Amino acid sequence: MPIAEFLNKINEFILNPLILLAFAVALLVFFFGIFQFIKSETVDTKRDEGKKKILYGLLGMFIMISAYGLIRLILNTFGITSSGYPFN
Repeated sequence: MPIAEFLNKINEFILNPLILLAFAVALLVFFFGIFQFIKSETVDTKRDEGKKKILYGLLGMFIMISAYGLIRLILNTFGITSSGYPFN
């Protein structure tokens, strides 16, 4: 098996699902933070926790999208075409 095909399989079957899972968790944290922020109208501590969860969710989603960009950059650097890439 050539190295390009091996790296493409690792990307397609291991890295992409892990990154998508982490993105989904970050999205859930983001929505839970929004729910917590809206639900607690008067309690300042709950609103602050909601704000933190919103920020952490956004940060997590940004990091996961950046990870896709880094993987794509590495694959393009070595001239490897990726077939199962989510953001083609």
